[in-house]
Amino acid sequence: MELAALLTASTPAMGSLALFVGRVFIGACFIVHALGKLGLVGGGNMQGFVAWLEELGVPYAPVQARVAMLSELVGGTLLLLGLFARPACVLLIATMIVATRLGHRDAGYLITNDPPGGEYTINLAVICLMFLLFGPGAVSLDYLLFQAG
Repeated sequence: MELAALLTASTPAMGSLALFVGRVFIGACFIVHALGKLGLVGGGNMQGFVAWLEELGVPYAPVQARVAMLSELVGGTLLLLGLFARPACVLLIATMIVATRLGHRDAGYLITNDPPGGEYTINLAVICLMFLLFGPGAVSLDYLLFQAG
């Protein structure tokens, strides 16, 4: 195999597989974060999340906390399934922008900063932007329902 082909060659099937794998893992990541806010995984819970938002001075913290959790749960599930994936990405990007601006403000980029920077939320937003631009791929419910046939 030529070096150029090894470095640049792809097929539509490889692209669809890459989009599928990425969607499943990033969608699951958002779902796990939502479940953490519900106290179902990890050490957090909704009460702690609300208290943190209140410390940050976020108005209507109990409402905002639930909106964030629901956007991660619903958006993550839709992205994972590839169902209404582009609208889900818009929702998730907006959520990550808010998380970056509120939860990681004045902390720089690196998540290892003290307090943690916006690296994680920025990267999640950029990954969702990629899915927004490319679409969910052929291995998705969007493709099955709206493109196939």
